[in-house]
Amino acid sequence: MSIVQPLTPGAAASWPPAQPAHIIVIGNEKGGSGKSTTAMHIVVSLLRDGYSVGTLDLDARQGTLTRYVNNRKRTVEAGENLPLSRHAFLQPSEAPVRAEAEAEDRERFEVVFCELLAACDFLVVDTPGSNTYLGRLAHSHANTLVTPLNDSYIDLDMLANVDSSGRDIVKLSVYSEMVFEQRKARMMRDRGAIDWVVMRNRLSNLNARNKQDIADVMTALARRIGFRIAPGFSERVIYRELFPRGLTMLDLLESGESASMSHLAARQEVRNLIEALNLPQRKPKAQSAA
Repeated sequence: MSIVQPLTPGAAASWPPAQPAHIIVIGNEKGGSGKSTTAMHIVVSLLRDGYSVGTLDLDARQGTLTRYVNNRKRTVEAGENLPLSRHAFLQPSEAPVRAEAEAEDRERFEVVFCELLAACDFLVVDTPGSNTYLGRLAHSHANTLVTPLNDSYIDLDMLANVDSSGRDIVKLSVYSEMVFEQRKARMMRDRGAIDWVVMRNRLSNLNARNKQDIADVMTALARRIGFRIAPGFSERVIYRELFPRGLTMLDLLESGESASMSHLAARQEVRNLIEALNLPQRKPKAQSAA
């Protein structure tokens, strides 16, 4: 899978930039949580606010964000006027020795990372749905960590194990422990902090008891391990239908296409998420189309 926007040789030499990009990492070690859809909607929202946005796909197995960006680029080539991110896809090392592979991954990550950090206002990183070295490395650099979580006990298990009643926390999951370790790594490296936001995704419109129980457990977890809870996206077919064109709800409504009440509600969901992330206001750099 190729890099959509070739990286400029020697760009890392300008490090450190005067205004490095704010780093948004989309992380969840469970597949099917909506990471790439979340990432793309955050990216397009920032692009349409006039910011220069970098996107980095570390998911070698799925590469969904890269396919999303490539689909968007083809739509632009077909004549539609859309803002584009500066995109890179990073394959993990194939070195047989773990230490060598991790050293190579770190070196290649830092070259790509430094260029995007210097060139963009925001950098959105999509991580794999599994525990990988590159994924952990990206988490340790996050300013904002966004974890989409489907509203079910199966997905809640990614954050913590609960007892048979479904209400009491037994122990934290390996993912929560990993985030804790990367928060420590970030603090030791540059005294920086990671703002962890868990978004409840694919919410049902039904006011079920199960839904309230999950909300109660998540509130208790938020206090215990230090994350904020943000509203996510409802289960809507439109989010999946836009993928082949590389579009988001924000593009659809900006283009003047007829919008149903469901489309308007979906756009409001995106706006609510962006507002909840509490991202910094910046003086936009010049946008670089991919």
